[in-house]
Amino acid sequence: MSEPSDPESSSAYDISTVNLDDDRYEVTQSFVRNKYVVTDSRGDVVLRAKQKLFKLKEEFPFVTGDGSEAFTVKAAGILDVAGNYAIVDAGTGEEVVVLDEDLSLFSEHWTVRDPDSGAALATIRSKSELLSALRHFVSVANLIPNKYEILDADGDHVGDIEGQFSLRDTYTVSVDDASDVPREAVIASACVLDALENQ
Repeated sequence: MSEPSDPESSSAYDISTVNLDDDRYEVTQSFVRNKYVVTDSRGDVVLRAKQKLFKLKEEFPFVTGDGSEAFTVKAAGILDVAGNYAIVDAGTGEEVVVLDEDLSLFSEHWTVRDPDSGAALATIRSKSELLSALRHFVSVANLIPNKYEILDADGDHVGDIEGQFSLRDTYTVSVDDASDVPREAVIASACVLDALENQ
């Protein structure tokens, strides 16, 4: 079970309620609506999420493995057309990062930004533009697992999100040891990507 981050060692982008310092996580969607379980490399549940009914783009709360509030993904508006979502730390009430979606029909591309300055901290983008385009126009293409790469602010590869063939959406999120991206914020962003892509 994850413990809250140590305040003395936390960066500006750490989440106070959970410690996401592993290199590998698996995100699995439930058979029933948008419910997710996130496990670390040891198989321990570190996060759970269940999208609130009738709040399709408003709010997506995550809890820790023991059920304590962790963070919430909130859209800029009820029907957010800008594609901007904030990850809000449940312990502090502060925005940790903002997820900014590229609205292109031919790519699935998210930028993780500083909530105050808007500076890009990392990018999560689809490895296949063809598959991304097909997913927008052909519903059966959503059955093909998508793969993403995680890039740092300089555009260097620092991790991957690998979809797996499964009856449920399942993704493996891995971040390289040497990455200089804000780990917790990027991992949290990667964990909510499937839910946001399926809005």
